[in-house]
Amino acid sequence: MAYNLLKGKRGIITGALDQNSIAWKVAEKAHEEGATFVLTNAPIAMRMGEINSLAEKTNSQIIPADATNVDELTNLFVQSQEILGGKIDFVLHSIGMSINIRKKIPYTDSNYDYYMKGLDVSALSFHKMLSVAKKLDAISEWGSVVALTYMAAQRTYPFYTDMADIKAMLESIARSFGYHYGVEKKVRINTVSQSPTKTTAGTGIKGFGDFYDYADAIAPLGNADAESCADYCITLFSDLTRMVTMQNLFHDGGYSSTGVSDAIMSKLGVESK
Repeated sequence: MAYNLLKGKRGIITGALDQNSIAWKVAEKAHEEGATFVLTNAPIAMRMGEINSLAEKTNSQIIPADATNVDELTNLFVQSQEILGGKIDFVLHSIGMSINIRKKIPYTDSNYDYYMKGLDVSALSFHKMLSVAKKLDAISEWGSVVALTYMAAQRTYPFYTDMADIKAMLESIARSFGYHYGVEKKVRINTVSQSPTKTTAGTGIKGFGDFYDYADAIAPLGNADAESCADYCITLFSDLTRMVTMQNLFHDGGYSSTGVSDAIMSKLGVESK
């Protein structure tokens, strides 16, 4: 059921790769809720994914952009405003990559060139994107920017290696930039800390399947899927959350607030009292 929550709003959605992507689901939901937007991803990611079919489905145009390149981000915001006919009301940052994880390099043996590349792609790209938008005055007052993150920024998950540090920086950027952008333009900036989700990127992490089941057994509501995360992002883009900014918002079925569950105790052979 649609509620026209984004009727008349213009946006930029990054990171839609395929139908398993959270960004893909956000685009579908934004379209249903009346928004117009452009889709963007790095050229190499676009060759790997199915973004053209999403653009056709949502009547959207695609602007290729390397999110680590300020010139390309500048072009993204300038072209987006021209295509959409005005300032941007919402932006989704759904960009993440760790070469150390991809190559299964242990955290304590991190390759620092890979580490810095992951930092640039997954966190500094957020700062660059916000900086470009602010300089261009490209986001409308009371606009909303959301970046996707994960709870490894607060707690240790050995398999998440350098991406845990990177997500911690991403969340810090949301708070720091959120203050300045809020004071000057009333733009709100938040991060959404999502459950383990069966995306193409997520399932590529070693041991993901076992951890997915573990988190699902801990969370009172179970793991939140990509579609429900998209619903949550839509509310943050809408006018219903005008006073929410600089927050890291957990969307994880209660996992982040649960120490242990009866289901896990039972699997360990411990009877709960």
